[in-house]
Amino acid sequence: MNALDIRAVRADEHDAVAALTERAFAAGPYGHLPVSDERRALVRDVAARADAGTVLVALAGDRLVGTATLVAAGGHGSRLATGDEIELRLLAVDPDAASRGVGAALTLAGAEAALELGASALVLDTGSLNLRAQRLYERLGFERLDRRPAGASPEVEDFAYRLALQPVGVVQVRLARPVEHAAVGVLGVAAYSHDYEISDDYRASIADVGPRAAEHQVWVAVDGDDGELLGTVATPRRGRTISPLGRDGELDFRLLGVAPTARGRGVGETLVRHVVRLAQWRSLERVVLNTGESMAPAQRLYERLGFVRLPEREYVMPHGELLRAYGLPAAAPAAIATA
Repeated sequence: MNALDIRAVRADEHDAVAALTERAFAAGPYGHLPVSDERRALVRDVAARADAGTVLVALAGDRLVGTATLVAAGGHGSRLATGDEIELRLLAVDPDAASRGVGAALTLAGAEAALELGASALVLDTGSLNLRAQRLYERLGFERLDRRPAGASPEVEDFAYRLALQPVGVVQVRLARPVEHAAVGVLGVAAYSHDYEISDDYRASIADVGPRAAEHQVWVAVDGDDGELLGTVATPRRGRTISPLGRDGELDFRLLGVAPTARGRGVGETLVRHVVRLAQWRSLERVVLNTGESMAPAQRLYERLGFVRLPEREYVMPHGELLRAYGLPAAAPAAIATA
């Protein structure tokens, strides 16, 4: 199968998504049961699901091979999520593409999309007879819940699952909101200028968050109690790079910064762990970054977390400073992968 492209559904794909979903569930362990009018309407009204949440599609080349829907608690089709959880519903894989990793890729793409919104967890449910789905969710790190979906069919025993998205503690990670872009720029400039001499051009680049957020992902670490901005890091969207350093199979990141007033709280480490988890969710092999030779505190953090120098990918910048390169296999070390 071709490499998967996972993205939000387009309007011209709604009918195909509905047809694939019906076909996938008909081929599953509950395909023999009658379909209620409510369920049929939910499956077929892809536009309503897209308006209320996010409908993801997985494509192999130009072939639609899977889909899943994300919805917030209380939203259209939600029956399990509570509070700030995001629910994954109607995960469906073309029967002809079964056992090729489509379900796992869609589930993890859903987790990343939920994390972008600042959700605490991704929740979902599946029937007790759907052993393949249960094995998938448990392999991906979901935990079984003692929670029954609202409106569950009496003919189906449902199992609920939850994947925690936020780190343990009060530091939370999500995408920066447009209203925060100026403040994130101020934080980034303060983080870099606190320890280093930076040029006016570099200062302006750090502060120019809006265009960077439009093209890539600008993440923020915030205090879970009062929402204070504590740190930031930028990563590319799926299938892209954010710097000349990034190559196929790698996730490169830039502009890791911690507010001077938030140092000592593990914010930088939390953001690096977050980047590594993104790489794992995208099935990438390595996380890479550049850092200036003078940025000793950042280098100590990376080296403590297991990053190693990539001297063959380093170069001297026009003003004479060596730009170091570091890399970490996305599956290691275990302390990062499981945090």
